[in-house]
Amino acid sequence: MTRDSSPDSSFAKRVLSVVRRIPPGRVATYGDVAALAGRARAARAVGNIMRDCRRPDVPCHRVIAAGGRLGGYGGSEALKRSLLVAEGIPVSWKRVRELDRVRWKVKRQKADPGTRD
Repeated sequence: MTRDSSPDSSFAKRVLSVVRRIPPGRVATYGDVAALAGRARAARAVGNIMRDCRRPDVPCHRVIAAGGRLGGYGGSEALKRSLLVAEGIPVSWKRVRELDRVRWKVKRQKADPGTRD
């Protein structure tokens, strides 16, 4: 386990926070989550965090691999597929269909005009 994927790392905490925000019926890729957690090139670390996460408040099944592939899910890809289908996400074999439609798109908040970036 790398220091970034340690459950106590600040990056892991940001990843779990991002994943909790993915709404039912939507998915995000490991890369999407990494970018939203502040480390765009850390998709593999996100995968490790998801693999080791056993928290019921974190919908890890909504995080998928690039191109719509399901990726792992604690050794039970069939369970991941079932959970996604139960949320209305179309899945064929090992891939999410209609990824453009079901991919979580985070709405960027507009900067306050009175502040500087």
